[in-house]
Amino acid sequence: MSRDPKYDILFEPLKIGPVTAPNRFYQVPHCCGMGYMRPQMMAAMRGIKAEGGWGVVCTEYCSIHPSSDDMPFPHASIWDKGDIKNLRLMTDAVHAHGSLAGIELWHGGQSSANLYTREQAISASSRPNDALVGMPLQTQAMTKDDITELRKWHKAAAQRAIEAGFDIVYVYTNHGYLLNNFLSAEWNQRNDEYGGSSENRVRLIREIIQDTLEVVKGECAVAVRYSIPAVPHQDPDDLVGMFSQIAELPDLWDITVTDYALEMGTARFVEEASNQLAVAKIKSLTSKPVVSVGRFTSPDTMLKQITSGTQDFIGAARPSIADPFLPNKIKYGRPDDIRECIGCNVCYAHDSLNAPIRCTQNPTMGEEWRRGWHPERIAKQHADESVLVIGSGPAGLEAACALGQRGYAVTLAEAERELGGRINQESRLPGMSEVARVRDWRLGQLAKMDNVAIYPSSLLDTEAILELSPTHVFVATGAHWRTDGVGRHSASPFDGFQDHQVVSVEDIMGDQIPDGRAIVYDDDHYSMGNLLALK
Repeated sequence: MSRDPKYDILFEPLKIGPVTAPNRFYQVPHCCGMGYMRPQMMAAMRGIKAEGGWGVVCTEYCSIHPSSDDMPFPHASIWDKGDIKNLRLMTDAVHAHGSLAGIELWHGGQSSANLYTREQAISASSRPNDALVGMPLQTQAMTKDDITELRKWHKAAAQRAIEAGFDIVYVYTNHGYLLNNFLSAEWNQRNDEYGGSSENRVRLIREIIQDTLEVVKGECAVAVRYSIPAVPHQDPDDLVGMFSQIAELPDLWDITVTDYALEMGTARFVEEASNQLAVAKIKSLTSKPVVSVGRFTSPDTMLKQITSGTQDFIGAARPSIADPFLPNKIKYGRPDDIRECIGCNVCYAHDSLNAPIRCTQNPTMGEEWRRGWHPERIAKQHADESVLVIGSGPAGLEAACALGQRGYAVTLAEAERELGGRINQESRLPGMSEVARVRDWRLGQLAKMDNVAIYPSSLLDTEAILELSPTHVFVATGAHWRTDGVGRHSASPFDGFQDHQVVSVEDIMGDQIPDGRAIVYDDDHYSMGNLLALK
């Protein structure tokens, strides 16, 4: 199927210094809970994205030296030849599909507790270390000799990145890490040539960009990740002014905003393309290509970013997790098949737990190497058999989709008239409309399968199931919220609940809201408690 010609610009190559990206789809650096601990898993996941059409695929934050140890978080590392071998797995997987591989060189500064290496934490100035809550850590202010050593570490890491096969080498200056410590007027309390004025605070970044350009010698592009406020004129650190001093140095700018809650916000609070004002400001100050994120899921919104001159590449982390084949689906005229990110941030939550990321929309995420799962291909049925799936909530719909793709004769039975299970009610809660994408994408896929029969308003009992006599039965009828107080922190019912009006989550979502004042007892600790309070 051919694509709409209006999207052609998204597939035009663009030079990034000495290298050329094959299209405008750019998977920016993002954490994945794999890193140096699971290099095969990381390589397979990134390789799938390149196969899906992402023209540039980057690592997560990659430590350049043992003094930048983020244990227990499994970041990538490029400390030695062993790391070169591990990272070569990724670059080979990405290059196999014609994409560019990028590496984000990282030093954590005050955000590195160094629990594994036991190196002294360093920063622009001495201050309490905020790497781990509840631990008495303190950074040591870097001397000029320390700064010289840091530059050597970064240059050595850049050289190892070339040996590992990377095409783009990052200088990472934001998110509260070491180079950002120098940029910040609050964190940087130095009284030498690296502190005080904006010219002094940006000096080290200028030097490291120049060092990196010197090392790569035109073999690789040099990118800089940089943040400015979401509202550029509210800029107490003069980040825009400092940017202007180095605007033409690197080959590419990867722009984020200083408020991480906006950059990585959930769909409840942050809309698609929410960073446009900041990105457009930066784009107006440099002739170099600019990439930025915005949880882009709409091809038309992506197109507008390019045609309006806001940015040159469509940056993505979460949308590339939800659908690694997003670019190819636009390229080949299948935009309706895109698994759109719902902005739930379960990916980020798992990485924060030191575990490989997963995705509500894409159950294959993180299983590309361990189980050999692929987001677009699934093994065919081993026999000509029939399957009954009972329940059309998210699990039932996913089971019916997967089994239908495998070629089974699938019957999907739902007791209610409307398919979707709890999604139907949850997506009507304040700010939760994008959750409906979980239901809608799967219903769209099922509608294309001739081997899947769907029966709403079909409550089945044991006799009915036996009469259908399917080869396999999948029960996906879900569960109900308890109303007796049993939960995470209580294994026994609460005394006195029976003496009061107690309503369940399902009751509230179904608009059975009690009169007068109410107490929401939240033993879930995720989102449901505050959603019910808002309702």
